[in-house]
Amino acid sequence: MALKRIALRDFVIVDRLELDLQKGFTVLTGETGAGKSILIDALQMLLGARADSGVIREGAEHTDICAEFDCPFSLTSWLEDAGIPQEDGLLLRRTIDRQGKSRAWMNGIPATATQMRTVGGHLLDIHGQHAWQSLMRQEAVRSLLDAYGGVDTATLEPLWSRWRDDRKALAQAEATQHTLQQERERLQWQINEVQKLGPGPNEWDELNTQHSRISHAQALLDSAQKALTTLESEDSGALGQLSLACHLLQAQQHLDPEFQSVAEVLQSCLDQAADAAHSLQSYLRHIELDPDRLLELDSRMALWVSLSRKYKRAPEDLAMLLQGWRTELAKLDTAADLESLGEAERASAAAYSKAALVVSRKRAKSAPLLAQSITQAMQGLGMVGGRFEVLLETTQEPGMHGVDSVSFLVAGHPGATPRPVGKVASGGELSRISLAISVTTSQLGQAPTLIFDEVDSGVGGSVAETVGRLMQQLGRDRQVLAVTHLPQVAACADHHLIVAKTTQGDNTTSHVVAAKGDKRVAEMARMLGGERQSRATMAHAREMLNGSKSLLGKA
Repeated sequence: MALKRIALRDFVIVDRLELDLQKGFTVLTGETGAGKSILIDALQMLLGARADSGVIREGAEHTDICAEFDCPFSLTSWLEDAGIPQEDGLLLRRTIDRQGKSRAWMNGIPATATQMRTVGGHLLDIHGQHAWQSLMRQEAVRSLLDAYGGVDTATLEPLWSRWRDDRKALAQAEATQHTLQQERERLQWQINEVQKLGPGPNEWDELNTQHSRISHAQALLDSAQKALTTLESEDSGALGQLSLACHLLQAQQHLDPEFQSVAEVLQSCLDQAADAAHSLQSYLRHIELDPDRLLELDSRMALWVSLSRKYKRAPEDLAMLLQGWRTELAKLDTAADLESLGEAERASAAAYSKAALVVSRKRAKSAPLLAQSITQAMQGLGMVGGRFEVLLETTQEPGMHGVDSVSFLVAGHPGATPRPVGKVASGGELSRISLAISVTTSQLGQAPTLIFDEVDSGVGGSVAETVGRLMQQLGRDRQVLAVTHLPQVAACADHHLIVAKTTQGDNTTSHVVAAKGDKRVAEMARMLGGERQSRATMAHAREMLNGSKSLLGKA
């Protein structure tokens, strides 16, 4: 079973209500205005319908709706992703106050109305004139057809995802080609400009050294000449003075051995000074004033400075900047391989199209079989001559479930043009079509609980009996709740709930009680003959209940 328990507090005309529900087929009956649809309204409000303070019982500050469900397997991963603890069941709760403020919880964890609606799609299917229905949702319609025909789209989904990703990659590459080309041209122009300079890794330091030397060549020449004169002057040159001092000490070292060590130091100094003089002579022979070279260095260094300012880099970084641009240009040249991307997109498109074609063929084969089965079920529901069609159309945009758009069309009467199910004028007719679909696909749908609100509107006699038997049959696979005013339908139920209202002064409340034994017979008699119960109506009621039990036993 699915819906195990529902509890209401201060909802419309319900003061307090706690109701345990059973598996199988359950009917709710009662006098007109007793509030038979209150439970359905409460479930819709619980499962994400728009908050309305008008549902709060007069005199109360807020309403509180709770329901406990068996948790279907289809919700396991969703609950885990949403951070909802998975317990033995699924407890949903929603409150609405006079200001229209709503709060909701799942197993004690706060939840949004959107989350409640999502969960509701896995728990309940409510069929009725003014209720949301899964048959209106494209996804649910397609799922019904796929389940009926055994169509599995699991292998199609990864193929679609791969094709989508390949299309996106190709489109992005194509869209950025112009931008990439502009960037490439910019880099190439910059490279060409700096490449004309041809900066070497250490050239800037070398240029500075050469420029400094040539621009100060005269001062260097004068200094070298004066230094050489100081060393080699005949009268007071350093070389002559050192040589004299060394000779004097060497001449007397036989008298005092200490002179020897001092003389050796002086000789070392004399040798080094002679080497320095030799170097200065060589320097003076090679150094020259070179104004042309100086102009050449000035021009080249000016170009370095100009480019460094333009690209906002230090002159010594130009060589590294040029190398970086060359590397970046090479990457751009290989960034968008349109040919390879195009081949990948075509391959994934072909794989998807092949798998989608197989799915479409299976759907095309299943559609008329499903239509025939539902059409047959409609004949016993007061829609003799009506027909049901499953329309398959190619979608403009392929998706993870294929390229087919699935729609349900119905003609309620002979000669009528089939129209979309959602546009059928009669609410009772829509409910009976939903019933026919539900019975035909009862073992295929996801929602474990089906609720029908006044599905027998506008029918009676044998049609009502057919509705009751179909619901009884449907209750073998799913939990079925139905609001009805027909005894023929109520007689087929496994469980019978009576909705009644009581008035004390100005206070009117509604309550629900389980009908068994004589109480159920009495309710059936009321439905057959009104408030006045006769022996005939009581006997008829017992006969109907016994007859339905016999049919159930044979089934």
